[in-house]
Amino acid sequence: MPVLSVKQTKLTDTAEREGNPNVATTAAQEAVRTTPNAADERIPRRLIGSIVAVGSLAFIGILTETVMTVLFPQLMEEFGVDMATVQWITTIYLLSVGVTMPLSSYLNRRFTMRSTFVAAVVLAVVGSAIMIFTSNFAVILLARVIQGVGSGVATPLMMNIILQQSPRAKVGRLMGVGSLVITVAPAIGPTVGGAVTSVLPWRSIFVFVIPVVLLVSLPIGLICIRQRRPLEEVKLNPLQFLAIVVGLASLILAINQAGVAVSDAVSGRRVVSTIIVASVALVVGVASLVFFVWSTRRSYSPLIRLGWMRDRVVLFHLAAYLLMPMVGIGFGYVITNLAQLSLGTTALVAGLLVLPGALIGAFFAPVGGMFYDRYGATRPILCAFAACIVALALMLACSMHMTPALLAGLYFVFGVGYALGYSNILTSALHDVAPEFSPDGNAVFNTSLQFGGAAGTTLFSTVFAIAQAGEGVQGTPRFAHATAVGGMWTFALMLLIVVASWCMLFAAFRRRSQRMLRR
Repeated sequence: MPVLSVKQTKLTDTAEREGNPNVATTAAQEAVRTTPNAADERIPRRLIGSIVAVGSLAFIGILTETVMTVLFPQLMEEFGVDMATVQWITTIYLLSVGVTMPLSSYLNRRFTMRSTFVAAVVLAVVGSAIMIFTSNFAVILLARVIQGVGSGVATPLMMNIILQQSPRAKVGRLMGVGSLVITVAPAIGPTVGGAVTSVLPWRSIFVFVIPVVLLVSLPIGLICIRQRRPLEEVKLNPLQFLAIVVGLASLILAINQAGVAVSDAVSGRRVVSTIIVASVALVVGVASLVFFVWSTRRSYSPLIRLGWMRDRVVLFHLAAYLLMPMVGIGFGYVITNLAQLSLGTTALVAGLLVLPGALIGAFFAPVGGMFYDRYGATRPILCAFAACIVALALMLACSMHMTPALLAGLYFVFGVGYALGYSNILTSALHDVAPEFSPDGNAVFNTSLQFGGAAGTTLFSTVFAIAQAGEGVQGTPRFAHATAVGGMWTFALMLLIVVASWCMLFAAFRRRSQRMLRR
């Protein structure tokens, strides 16, 4: 094992603490350049096996989340529900992942990696088994919660294994592999869903999942996963965790029920009960999050430390990091359903429309990191999101004359811009966060990503439901035209969200430059 200099050790240690692939890559490259024997460091076979085991579990979890978006028209017909209701299959999954993410630091310190991995496997198998055998929509939602918790445990576990057990000269490239696992799964999910359901029932997707988890992920994980760091006697604050769960879930419910109320009003139905539910959910959600912030300030060992959020530069980054997934993740839902319900494509074709933009976007994420390392944060991020704004403006202009090819082409442009810019937001934000608070920053940003995706899916499905209200049944020309109108409204809303994110990031960079000048 080569001996690194003090400077190299500090550089790579900082990268590991921050859990940031771009920073970690820079650290690893610096070590390789300045240490003659660094290239001789070999990645242990057990580490490769651990990454394969946990990575495959995380991959399957994310894949099944995106697979479901292309199935909404089938599920609406099978369960007799509308668009605003069926979207909960995706929304509740994203919420479950999001509220589990803040536990990752506690689980890493309190339990062995192998026991955490086994728990994730059990949750994945149980959730998939329920999906296969149930025909009740409420039970389907319960299964999605179980699957979401399993994915919320597996994904941070993979990153922790890489950061804690990789040779220091190889941390960057292994983090890149981990990031690729996370980004490729949503890229191919809609296509896989469309392909499978074109020849088999949609439940067969989960029939394939169980053997892979039990025969591949579990055996490899039990053999290869090792515990390298001692456990700590840390305690979980149940009230703080409950406050996060109730707060995020209530806000999503408030968005959903507000949309249902508008849809009911358009259809001439009574709206009093849904308005009451939306109002109560909003109050409960806000109160729960306020309680969480208040509690963390008074707690000796809070679930997440929030003092670093006083910096406005970081807050602007966090706001953009929350808003952009509303569009990025929501697009998988919008394109697949707009294509089927308005443009009349099959589920397979609808999934294929997402594939080029999502897949090329997944592979462009490391390129965005290279641009960040070379040019800094401002130009790579703002130029990338400017491309997203152009793509969305063209979608809005062509919304009532959209074709499948045009939709796929414009989404391709958006996907490239989104991939080049989004991952760099976290890198840029952590630049202004003290290293000791990086785990807390990672937890908040990752939770925001999942919540943003859940909120976006809920919001856009609600917009479609409002447009479709009172416009006939699925499959009629009138319903297809109403769906196209819903797409137009959705593209306009997406454009506003991305423009707002661009403005927040511009303000953050301007404030940062002014701060540097004062120094």
